[in-house]
Amino acid sequence: MELKNCMEDAVERYVDDIMKELDMCTCSKCRYDVMAIALNNLSPQYTVTEEGALYNKVKSMEVQFDTRVIAEVTKAAKVVMKDARHYEKEEK
Repeated sequence: MELKNCMEDAVERYVDDIMKELDMCTCSKCRYDVMAIALNNLSPQYTVTEEGALYNKVKSMEVQFDTRVIAEVTKAAKVVMKDARHYEKEEK
């Protein structure tokens, strides 16, 4: 058994597309900064059992859930764009 925050999967599902759409740096530092900010602003969805993971998958299909995740990832990306802490070598 493993403890898992299913919200990480939801954020990871959208982060790359949103960062590319905003034409921002996609280095690993900026990507993780965006994910961290978004995850800090979203409620965690922890699961331990297969049933819990299945429940969270069903919940993640809800339009309101996806809209909230997309909104938080977009806001986080804009924050990182204003003050990127990336490594020069890894830029775009």
